[in-house]
Amino acid sequence: MPRPRNVWLITRFTLQEAVSRRLILAGVLISLGYLALFTLGFHFAYDRALDNATTVEARLTLGLAFGTLTLFGIYVVNYLASFLALFLSVGAISGEIDSGTLHAVLARPLARAEFVLGRWLGYVMLIGAYIVAMTSLVLLIARLVAGYSVPDLVHALAIMLLEGVLLVTLSLFGSSWLPTLANGVVVFTLLGLAWLAGIIEFIGRIMAGAPNTSGSDALLNTGTIVSLVLPSDALWRGASYYLQPPALLASLGIVRGGGGIPFFSTEPPTPALIIWSLGYIAVVLVGAILVFSRRDL
Repeated sequence: MPRPRNVWLITRFTLQEAVSRRLILAGVLISLGYLALFTLGFHFAYDRALDNATTVEARLTLGLAFGTLTLFGIYVVNYLASFLALFLSVGAISGEIDSGTLHAVLARPLARAEFVLGRWLGYVMLIGAYIVAMTSLVLLIARLVAGYSVPDLVHALAIMLLEGVLLVTLSLFGSSWLPTLANGVVVFTLLGLAWLAGIIEFIGRIMAGAPNTSGSDALLNTGTIVSLVLPSDALWRGASYYLQPPALLASLGIVRGGGGIPFFSTEPPTPALIIWSLGYIAVVLVGAILVFSRRDL
């Protein structure tokens, strides 16, 4: 059984490594740049729109518009977090093998399972802190500028964190048996395919509700299968439901159950999706431990 003390030592090493390689500094600078642009755009758009909103109907429409803008702001944060999760862990194991440092680390009384779990926990802590901090800052900006707040931040953050952990786990699994470059190509391609699957599934739902159309079942099945392979986009759309007030849900839900628009959902995530994602993480993490324990260094 993995020893918690050794797992925590590798976790600390992972966090210190991220600081020493200036990965955290680079992430902070990029994120601050995005927050600055979001603040300027949101502030100027709000001031301009508020001057032109002279009726009650116009002010209600303005509220929906800036609710949507806030949602897009968090959408960007979610994809920044997705790329960061993959970028951090893409060489978590293979990079140490290539550099030769893993031979020195494993020469000590340290099990390979402890090394994998420590790396995984360190990256999970990093990506979790990033998601919570960036989402909170975007919502704080929206509240200070326009007085907008989301209805259920806790559920939304929980699902976004689940997505981040899933991506870290998948990338770590690839790093346990693939070279760093090959693993990067695979996991970033899968992330793009998951996003595309969401678009395909949305189009299939639109076609299913329109008369005299064919091929909707094939599109729906394709989107569903790819979402099972990597449910990252499905999790984001589930999280987006909790970020939308009822008025915005109604305005986006022109096709009820069809996702409103491709990037957001008008339906909450199903329990089956959450269970599948949790099982996905557990199976892939165990797979990473088993594969790495049998890998010839």
